[in-house]
Amino acid sequence: MVGYDPRADGRNISKFEVAVAGSVSGLVTRALVSPLDVIKIRFQLQIERLSHSDPSAKYHGILQAGRQILQEEGPAAFWKGHIPAQLLSIGYGAVQFLSFELLTELVHRASVYNARDFSVHFVCGGLSACVATLAVHPLDVLRTRFAAQGEPRVYKTLRDAVVTMYRTEGPLVFYKGLSPTLIAIFPYAGFQFSFYSSLKQAYEWAMPAEGKTNGNLKNLLCGSGAGVISKTLTYPLDLFKKRLQVGGFEQARVTFGQVRSYRGLVDCAKQVLQEEGSQGFFKGLSPSLLKAALSTGLVFFWYELFCNLFHHIKKADS
Repeated sequence: MVGYDPRADGRNISKFEVAVAGSVSGLVTRALVSPLDVIKIRFQLQIERLSHSDPSAKYHGILQAGRQILQEEGPAAFWKGHIPAQLLSIGYGAVQFLSFELLTELVHRASVYNARDFSVHFVCGGLSACVATLAVHPLDVLRTRFAAQGEPRVYKTLRDAVVTMYRTEGPLVFYKGLSPTLIAIFPYAGFQFSFYSSLKQAYEWAMPAEGKTNGNLKNLLCGSGAGVISKTLTYPLDLFKKRLQVGGFEQARVTFGQVRSYRGLVDCAKQVLQEEGSQGFFKGLSPSLLKAALSTGLVFFWYELFCNLFHHIKKADS
């Protein structure tokens, strides 16, 4: 069960085990969905339309982009920035799930609200994601820079990237795109947690016998559904975040087509609307939804699996 549930005290595990389960779920999921993440970032950063009709567009579809990246950069390109991405996933998963458990327990003990309510899960999920984002945002910037660069590479190693970015752009470079990230992550994570809980309740209502006997499948399907819904509702802010994170990195983007500089979140939104139209806000949505379905489903699947594993180990020892 994700979040504090007063009815499930028998399935009690420590806060450390909650953090470990969150970390491992993020690690395994990141390794599996990294190729889709790289394609999504390339789409989000492309100024030209994602269409066959635009001859200057480098990428125009998921399969075409996958083939082109494979031909030009080799299979390792699909895991560009994988080390900072894995550090990001491990840290983010631990802080987010631990914060969510603590916040929902705090709500239960300090108020009359039901800790399982949609609104409680929305607020607690959003706040826990903001805390996790503040903790690991520099790694997100590094991951985006690695995934965005072409050949020849600007950054050869993680250490080289950190030193070069710090020297050329200053310490604040590691928090580029933080404002749209926090604005986007609160509703995105809030919807993830709240819709996950709601979809599980709906699943158990529709298929009561199936919901009890096949919990892993239920967690995977409900997590995937929550991921698709939440990503669709908040996608434009994710695009703005990626555009802002590669600011000052234009020299590495020239092989991908046009590049733009933005003065902030509002300026980025205005330029995208003026040059690319309203559809520009949803560039990369298809690989992003596919990634969201897989990543959110797998994160909740692995998290619940490891929490149950820790519970059964404790139960066996006692």
